[in-house]
Amino acid sequence: MMGPKGKLERKLGEVLNLKAERSTGPKAPLNRRPNRPGQHGNKRSRRQMSDYGKQLRETLKFKLTYGLNDRNLRRLFAMAKKSKGDVAAKLLEFFERRLQNVVYRSGIAPSRLSARNYIVQGHIKVNNRKVVSPGYMVKVGDVLSIRKESQNKAAFKELKDVLTRVEAPSWLVVDPANLTVKVIALPTQEEQKFEINLLVESFSK
Repeated sequence: MMGPKGKLERKLGEVLNLKAERSTGPKAPLNRRPNRPGQHGNKRSRRQMSDYGKQLRETLKFKLTYGLNDRNLRRLFAMAKKSKGDVAAKLLEFFERRLQNVVYRSGIAPSRLSARNYIVQGHIKVNNRKVVSPGYMVKVGDVLSIRKESQNKAAFKELKDVLTRVEAPSWLVVDPANLTVKVIALPTQEEQKFEINLLVESFSK
């Protein structure tokens, strides 16, 4: 039976890695049922979506992908507006710099939901200090590591092998041998696949 996360991916027509490897495996909802949920998925997909509908759709994608709620989104948008430079680029940078996202993108966790759990449960350290806030903003030069007491837990026993196969983004350097991740640059909009401008338009109203 398909769970709610699988149905959401089918509805949006995109893989959002909401359930780790299952999102891209042979049993992935989009591989088994490419149509949108409901009896007339194909017919509904042919309808022309309004600009407002596109904005809502993109907002939902961001919320699901990054594990954010409306309050998180509005707070980050307010921060982006106060920052220098392009609002869209800055907003996406803030999304990517959240500790929850970095733990996932580095390969430490198989999904952002797992990353959130690892952080809240106290398994992740930043610069040798335990951080339990998924929304913590990493900075250039920060080094993430697994708490020594946690390294023997089932979730991390094979992590060294996993990290050797991970293709991390260019702004992260992964050291599988030492189970560390270093932030060497700020994330850029060019590396992302989302239509961030639609989200900015939605929150600018």
